Amino acid sequence: MIPLEWMPPLMFGGLVLFMLIGFPVAFSLMAAGLFFSVIAMSEGFFGMSFLQAIPQRIFGSVLANDLLLAIPFFTFMGAILERCGLAEEMLDSMGQLFGRIRGGLGYSVIIVGFILGAITGTVAAQVIAMAMISLPVMMRYGYNMRYATGVLAASGTITQLVPPSLVLIVLADQLKTQSGSADVGSMYLGAWGPSLLQIALFALYTFFLSRFRPDYLPAVPESELTLKGWSLWKKCLMGIIPSAVLIFLVLGTIMTGIATPTESGAMGAMGALLLAWLRRASIPNLKGLIQEAYQNTMRITTMVIFILIGSTCFSVVFQGVDGGHWVEELFSNLPGGWVGFLIVVNLFIFFLAFFLDFFEIAFIVVPLLAPVAVKLLSPVLLDSMNGNPQAAASAALVWFGVMLCVNMQTSFMHPPFGFALFYLRGVAPKEVKSSDIYWGALPWVGLQLIMVLVVIAFPALVTTLLDKPAAIIQSQEFNFTNGEDKASETSPNKGDEDAPVQFQLDKPLK
Repeated sequence: MIPLEWMPPLMFGGLVLFMLIGFPVAFSLMAAGLFFSVIAMSEGFFGMSFLQAIPQRIFGSVLANDLLLAIPFFTFMGAILERCGLAEEMLDSMGQLFGRIRGGLGYSVIIVGFILGAITGTVAAQVIAMAMISLPVMMRYGYNMRYATGVLAASGTITQLVPPSLVLIVLADQLKTQSGSADVGSMYLGAWGPSLLQIALFALYTFFLSRFRPDYLPAVPESELTLKGWSLWKKCLMGIIPSAVLIFLVLGTIMTGIATPTESGAMGAMGALLLAWLRRASIPNLKGLIQEAYQNTMRITTMVIFILIGSTCFSVVFQGVDGGHWVEELFSNLPGGWVGFLIVVNLFIFFLAFFLDFFEIAFIVVPLLAPVAVKLLSPVLLDSMNGNPQAAASAALVWFGVMLCVNMQTSFMHPPFGFALFYLRGVAPKEVKSSDIYWGALPWVGLQLIMVLVVIAFPALVTTLLDKPAAIIQSQEFNFTNGEDKASETSPNKGDEDAPVQFQLDKPLK
């Protein structure tokens, strides 16, 4: 006989065991869920009819989820923009613009990484494109190898936080509770503050490094700067203006309420196709580029759907063995209250990111932590949301989601599965050592962890742009009775009429 309270930790242990055997994560989730469902039914925790919830949720919450349609649109848009030549022009023009100052190539990589993050949403596209263009230039002008590889990897991962990040879309879909939910538009609004501050932090690190170690980040010689004056600004604007138009098509339409996330993703995909067509002279095989973009989109979308189906199997069985209560008890009783909860959760996510992709973390862990986050974080934001508990609950989920998004950037930057480092290694010249790539990433991982602490300490960084509805005034219902049973009201007598009237409140006054 297995006690019910043992089942949730056993399920987590079983999931880890399935993945260590070598199963793909999606099938590990399915296998763990179905395996422990057999144990739970044999122990009498629930019956066979309970498992009907699995296909119902797969068809209702996964396959019929309109929000998830945004994922293939944004993936397709990023795949098109990866090879249409926009990144090359922006890096060249920004390098010419900032090349005169120490660390100028680093600043240009950071700024272009931020702009590309706002229009592509894919880490692989950014890291590969920027590394192939900028790394040889940095090496030619004597930049420190560890700084060069680190800034390229970090500026590529900023796309995980800058809207229209796929991570924010997935988190918005998973951060749903009975008391509140985080919609995509709110997640995008909440992410702007941390993303801009993170870019400033990267630039500040570059500035101080150029002052204390000027030999690490030399200026480009004047003789190498071929563009000046209006011709330089014209080339900069030729990259920035199309990017700004795409950013408005994708983000402006969501934030102004003109379009849903899926509709804005479709407009972004069409905008990327139009931009590629306008630049067709610089694209050797436009038709082949579009076909490859379709294939990449199909592969990524299929992976996401299979992970979602697997996580649905796991989560239904996990809730059936009272796993939600177990997680709430585990994280609600941590020392330090909500601060202790956020610190422990972020450390937990940080170490999970050593082994799991952000999709897997979002689909497995986030739905379990969301109810606890609402319970602990809503009171912190209640005053800033004008005392509106519903608004505070939704804002708490947005704050929590953006915080996790900042944290999960590190999954691309640290071993053993730092995909940004793998992409960089794949396109870097042979003279670049793998040790330089890994050691170069460490300062930038530290900067990202500093950002996590900043978001914990200053929730207004996320919630300032969110809607703050008026406070809900809970009306008190007064029941004027004589203090006796309500049956006496239907058949009063003379004695009751002469008795003093007592006023009784259904709800106590606060």
